Amino acid sequence: MDPDEFAAAIAEPDRVTVNVHVPFEGDIAGTDLSIPFDQITEQAGRLPTDRGAALAIYCRSGPMSATAAEALRGLGFTDVVELRGGMRAWQADGRELIGI
Repeated sequence: MDPDEFAAAIAEPDRVTVNVHVPFEGDIAGTDLSIPFDQITEQAGRLPTDRGAALAIYCRSGPMSATAAEALRGLGFTDVVELRGGMRAWQADGRELIGI
């Protein structure tokens, strides 16, 4: 999803937003969890137990979230959206990061 679509998705009250980028380079406001993209399976206990739960994931530029999305789908999650272009696209769209 582009930044506008992603902003709308993360505004949904039940959607869990996860930053999967390592090392930490900031968060998008409203981020619920930070789980390294390569530790999704190992840290699955931090995610909702309902595999139908709505998730939104992002990284710095896209590849880490693509890897994480594949892992999440492998764990049975069915509603996973990604920010196309990651935090770079978010900032290029004039949006802020927090925690940096």
